[in-house]
Amino acid sequence: MLTSQAVSEKEEKGQASKGFRLKRVLRGIPWTPAFILILFLVFGIFGNFLTPHDPLKTDLRAVKKPPFFQQAGDFKHLLGTDNIGRDILSRIITGAGVSLQVGFAVVVFAGALGAIVALFSAYLGGWVDVVLMRITDMFLSMPFLIIAIALAAVLGPSKNNVILIMGILGWAGYARVLRGEVLRMKNADFIKLAIVARAGKMRVMFQHIFPNIVNTLVVLATLQLGNVIIMESSLSFLGLGVPPPEPAWGSMVADGRVIMNTAWWICTWPGIAIFLVVMSSNLLGDWLRLRLDPKFRQL
Repeated sequence: MLTSQAVSEKEEKGQASKGFRLKRVLRGIPWTPAFILILFLVFGIFGNFLTPHDPLKTDLRAVKKPPFFQQAGDFKHLLGTDNIGRDILSRIITGAGVSLQVGFAVVVFAGALGAIVALFSAYLGGWVDVVLMRITDMFLSMPFLIIAIALAAVLGPSKNNVILIMGILGWAGYARVLRGEVLRMKNADFIKLAIVARAGKMRVMFQHIFPNIVNTLVVLATLQLGNVIIMESSLSFLGLGVPPPEPAWGSMVADGRVIMNTAWWICTWPGIAIFLVVMSSNLLGDWLRLRLDPKFRQL
């Protein structure tokens, strides 16, 4: 039997081991991008409670008021107002919710569709693989932005239409990468054991293979989040994305581009918001790739 001293030493070693693992997980994490994305999530989820003003309310007495650090600016409107007197900061915070909804809906929709195609294509093989991969190649060869603009023009400006269009056009990249992961583990010992145990094809694909490609799927989704936000902002900038008066960063940039010489802040602040979120998601995605990919775990 173990003495109390031995038990205590064992517990201390366990705690030290947990602390070491935690340090390894947190090693090299890009804290600034992580903080920006957390702030983006907070604004996206709780934005309606954090805005200092109603983002849709106009004030003709405060039209094109500059930021607080410029002459004629004040702390009531920290980042200034737009050409009809709406508070820029409030609209940026609310616009984060729009980008968050579109971004996460698209990466979940496209990622799930791409994962399903990859599983069926790589595991079943044969003519199924040939057909699905040729369809994937066809989608990958399409000019994404041009097709998205054309479809948005046909379907009309709507948040749901933006999600549907980008989800349908964006699954192919997931399918191509995840297919390689499925092919790599298709002949693994644990898959052979599952087949020997008479597990069906659907069970093998979704209970044994899919959990092992989740890491790659998460990395791809993180990297694609920035692209989705850029695409949504581009469509909104062209008037084909989220319709007004709902605030969207792309439409805010569009509103201020024609008067940039006299009111630079109207389009500059939402442009900076887009840049920071996209850059942060890409940096965090690169860090996740290094931490989750076995080839880089020793770095």
